[in-house]
Amino acid sequence: MMTGLQRTAFCLPLLLAPPLASAEIQTLDDRSLSQVTGQAGVTIELETRIDLDRFSYIDEGSVSIYDLSLSDPDGTALDNMKVTVDVAGDGEVLEHGFSEIARRANAGLISRSDPDVTDALDKYAVGGSFGKQFNSGDAVIHIGPTNAGDPTSMRDYLQAVDFRLAIGEVRAEGPEDSATLFSNIQLEGYLGPTDIVVRNAGDATRTLANGNTVSSSELQFDTHFEIAGGSLDWDVGNVILLFSFAGVGIEGLAIHNRWGEDTLGHFGMASATAKLSNGTGADSGKEGLSIHDVEFRADIDMPVFKVGGTSIGSVQFEDFVISNTNMLVYGH
Repeated sequence: MMTGLQRTAFCLPLLLAPPLASAEIQTLDDRSLSQVTGQAGVTIELETRIDLDRFSYIDEGSVSIYDLSLSDPDGTALDNMKVTVDVAGDGEVLEHGFSEIARRANAGLISRSDPDVTDALDKYAVGGSFGKQFNSGDAVIHIGPTNAGDPTSMRDYLQAVDFRLAIGEVRAEGPEDSATLFSNIQLEGYLGPTDIVVRNAGDATRTLANGNTVSSSELQFDTHFEIAGGSLDWDVGNVILLFSFAGVGIEGLAIHNRWGEDTLGHFGMASATAKLSNGTGADSGKEGLSIHDVEFRADIDMPVFKVGGTSIGSVQFEDFVISNTNMLVYGH
């Protein structure tokens, strides 16, 4: 005989059966399933502070970064960042780059007389909206300010996300010897619009100008930023092959894009872009990580340039551009 508890357990499915039976369960074919979507995307308001005692790349020797900190300039959490995440539909237009400024200018909030604004209105206009058009399945992440201040002020928008990056030292370390490459790095500035896109192109490939074959499904990175004040000690010479002496100290470092002939569309900010995907070398035949279509544009101002603790004047780079840069990284 069943106990009371056993009878209850036995009868429970029967009690639930009528409401379940009244709900018709159907399988979805591929076409129906493709029409099932979630929300348009998610927005994350982000506050964070990052501290790292040491980061090392180790092979026979190592290169280490010590005492890294990323925060607000006053040392509190880096804040006022809004991260929007979307998976695009076919031909969907999503926010990208300076499209927010184009949108404000179109609404009459910002004057169209500024050449950068005119360029943004032209660059980001897509079918009556402003942004960039994406393909079905592209994952799109856009980073901008949560609160951009006065909607009629470009300055408020461009300086809404401020940051400080500090690094104690960068060292090359071997089994017996080590050398400090850079130390006392302090950078303060502003983060402009930043975009990270994972392009969904299936198994398609393309050939770069250098002959390397890369996947068309790739990670695309695009950012604008400004270093308004920075300093560092350059402890070992011949690191970047710009100068052949050590003991260099730089104060008042500024990185922007307000001089020269390539400022249009950058709103005074330096910019960096890169694409990453699987790739195969044309000459080596090796398969690895392809970093391609790399571009960096900036003007660099070093008003206090010291050698051996004594200032020798100032150094400036106008229209400093790194372009046509492709790399294939693989193990050996």
